[in-house]
Amino acid sequence: MGMNEKTCNPGTVYLIGAGPGDPGLITVKGKDLLRRCRAVIYDNLVPLELIITLPPDVKKYYVGKKAGSHRVSQEQINELILTLAREHECVARLKGSDPLIFGRGGEEAKFLKEHGIPFEIVNGVTSGIAAPCYAGIPCTDRHLASFVLFVTGHKAGEKYKTTVPWEWVADAKGGTIVIFMGVGEIAAIVERLIDNGMSPDTPAAVIERATFPSQRTFASSLREMPNTIAAHEVQSPALFVIGEVVSLRPWLDWFSGRPLAGIRVMVTRPADQAVNLYENLRLMGAEPLPYPTIATEYRDDPDGWDAFENSLDSGGWLVFTSENGVHYFFDRLTARMDDIRRLAKFRIAVGGAGTAEALATYHLKPDFVPSRATVDDLAAEMTARVDMNGAVVIRVRGNLAGPVIEERFAEAGARVTPLTVYRTYHPDWPDGFKEKLFAFPPQAILFTSASSVEGLGHNLSGEELKQLTSNADIFSLGPMVSRTLREHGLEPTRQADEFTIPGLLAALLNYYTKA
Repeated sequence: MGMNEKTCNPGTVYLIGAGPGDPGLITVKGKDLLRRCRAVIYDNLVPLELIITLPPDVKKYYVGKKAGSHRVSQEQINELILTLAREHECVARLKGSDPLIFGRGGEEAKFLKEHGIPFEIVNGVTSGIAAPCYAGIPCTDRHLASFVLFVTGHKAGEKYKTTVPWEWVADAKGGTIVIFMGVGEIAAIVERLIDNGMSPDTPAAVIERATFPSQRTFASSLREMPNTIAAHEVQSPALFVIGEVVSLRPWLDWFSGRPLAGIRVMVTRPADQAVNLYENLRLMGAEPLPYPTIATEYRDDPDGWDAFENSLDSGGWLVFTSENGVHYFFDRLTARMDDIRRLAKFRIAVGGAGTAEALATYHLKPDFVPSRATVDDLAAEMTARVDMNGAVVIRVRGNLAGPVIEERFAEAGARVTPLTVYRTYHPDWPDGFKEKLFAFPPQAILFTSASSVEGLGHNLSGEELKQLTSNADIFSLGPMVSRTLREHGLEPTRQADEFTIPGLLAALLNYYTKA
């Protein structure tokens, strides 16, 4: 069970704030509890990375809501939480931003209390603070604002008008007003504020999709704000900031201006291998869309393991052509033997820099790395430079690996034994993922393996696949990936010069910065 062996209190519900969008803004405590829970109920505004990187055995329930409509009613959400808690699941109720700031975390906590279910509330970074920060706007300033007001601009569904005392808000001088959920009401709000004495020239800003790399910020006077959001077609989720602090943005803006700012990049790589890739994309300003089309799991191969263990005394070559092969091999190896020095008579060959890096996590260096990271190059270069006649070769592989290594090495006189340590399969995306993919489609799609191309059709129909790829640039890790893309009717926009993840990122960066 790995991380989930560290359990939390059975039957406890953890109401966790996920932060406003950047997955790095969840608290350490919130992320730790999330990883321990056995079931997760999540909203529309929760960062998808927090869900897709959870262990596969964690149950995932999407109860997303959109402005003006409810996918799942609050009563249904309450009953779902209650049902899971009574099944003695450790339940995470993951909510966007903070559970108690204009959310219904308090109502859910009260419901749990009424039904005798233990709960804990874990604060999240509220968008009321994070959004202005990511836009370069301080909520307070020693010279310009000595207080901040959080206000909801949304009309509660059961009320005909807002209960916010806008006349009082308009008269609150020397502070900052942060308005949540006000896109549909901004014209009426501006009118109320001006009618009640607020200067129409007061600086104001709207922040759309705050803390996401695709965040957009537009500043204007209070009077012009309705026209500004109409001109730029600002959509929810968006937040408004009103006050003199908006004038500081030219000096404090730190989030915009990165080379891939706002470009949405769909990542098809397995989620457990893509965390660093997601982070590197964010550092360049892109918005990673975590949509793995393949996943892996350990596969036992008793015959292969027996052959390997029977070769320990004589030695030979261990050949790895994927990071997965390295990790699954060594994870299983530690369960089968207690001393890694038993590998001493084996030399190690890897398929490229990425596989070598995976090997380095076990404090081992390869004896052979080809000049180019392809299976063909590994087979050709190794048989040309190493005497393979009579050599014992343990070819560590996944179930979908081709026969090139086995065939080429056998032709060179080696005795090759395949050791299959993992299985590749096509995972189902969690509920709500496809809906969000087409709501904010990618401008670029990264394919890191041939199987990641083949897996795209598992979650998408032919028409959906055509729709998704018709307006997206397609980036390929190498020749085999490009060949598979063309077999599926997709022409790569760019192929990496170096067939590694850094090479793929370089191709992406060069394409958009030189376009």
